[in-house]
Amino acid sequence: MNDVLPETGVLVLTGAGVSTDSGIPDYRGPGSVPRSPMTYQEFIATPEAHQRYWARAHVGWSKMGTAEPNATHHALVAMQREGRLHGLITQNIDGLHESAGHQDVIDLHGRIDRVRCIDCDARTRRADVQARLDALNPGWTEHAADFAPDGDAELDETAGFVVAPCEACGGRLKPDVVFFGESVPKPLVQHCFDLTESARALLVLGSSLHVMSGLRFVRRAHALRIPVVIVNRGTTRGDDLATVKLDAGCAETLAAWTDLVGT
Repeated sequence: MNDVLPETGVLVLTGAGVSTDSGIPDYRGPGSVPRSPMTYQEFIATPEAHQRYWARAHVGWSKMGTAEPNATHHALVAMQREGRLHGLITQNIDGLHESAGHQDVIDLHGRIDRVRCIDCDARTRRADVQARLDALNPGWTEHAADFAPDGDAELDETAGFVVAPCEACGGRLKPDVVFFGESVPKPLVQHCFDLTESARALLVLGSSLHVMSGLRFVRRAHALRIPVVIVNRGTTRGDDLATVKLDAGCAETLAAWTDLVGT
């Protein structure tokens, strides 16, 4: 990998595999359970769907909200401070890069720790909404449920859950993340393309590149003959575009590269 990645100017694209060491499961890694997250169209379709989402998300946040950055997050912070990185784009919504101290992270799919009203666009902290939901649904987070990678939880019975409305207009609240069926804002996509085109190499960490929102940057780098290194457990949709593909863990791979660069 050190023969491909330069010492500086590396753009990093991270996916769910980066956060597995923090206890957050990924979508498509080895051993992951297939699931179909709620789409935006489903979310807004009926009050029952809205209720179902928040009932499950309330339980999920009780776990995701306490997750801590792991060795990969901290290694990327160190690389940024040493001036090695050109930028960092994450497909993750957990905010762990920022929690570790990383600056200027591009949250491609938004942040689960923020909430907005889809009726009046008012913004609030997820922690504040969580406190309101706790008051409306005492004991709800004690439900036994499997944790999902998008901050959701596998919970079948949700009919008794009381949803918190927007405090500004009484409208519908939604985590400030890009749901399936929504699009990443075009200016943000263009900024990521600009970073890709000016990078000396693209390093993909822990992403299957299953969705186009991340794969398109790999395709652009490949088209411009910019080296692409993919580190991921299992296959990805970008394997045929990679200059180097490593079926390995992110933390140990970054540690090995750092040792090589430092010698």
